[in-house]
Amino acid sequence: MTSQATSRRLTVQEAAEALGTSVDAVRMRVRRGSLESEKAPDGRVYVYLNDDSSETRPRLDGECTALLESKDETISILRDQLREEREARRRADTIIAQLTQSNAALASRVPELEAPSETRDEPETVEEEPEGAEESHSAMVGAQQGTQRPRSRPWWRRIIGG
Repeated sequence: MTSQATSRRLTVQEAAEALGTSVDAVRMRVRRGSLESEKAPDGRVYVYLNDDSSETRPRLDGECTALLESKDETISILRDQLREEREARRRADTIIAQLTQSNAALASRVPELEAPSETRDEPETVEEEPEGAEESHSAMVGAQQGTQRPRSRPWWRRIIGG
């Protein structure tokens, strides 16, 4: 590293301005050890830059820096999208669970709705029969009415027939 005697002592903010980079980039360089630094008793971090300005010279890898910044921005955007997708998935799972519970509750009522009603005395509807069967049918109906009451059919059979 450099000697503190030939360096300028700057705050992280001042070092970022001198280097033409962000405060976060300076902090990362301090963590990696590529910039000499010290922490003051008050908790403030100071960075030492060479007076010969070797660290402040424009770097030839400006394209690499722009590429890295673009990559970081893309990663940030993707993190936000992932967070939003996870939230949407959580909401969809909640809706599916609610619909499943509602479906189970309604399914338990189906037998109750399909059960024939024993207390109703509704006459059955007469369906069309082929010619010649009318006399035999009316004789059977007359005989049945005298001996037993008509059997009630399920509601869905009365509606769709059969």
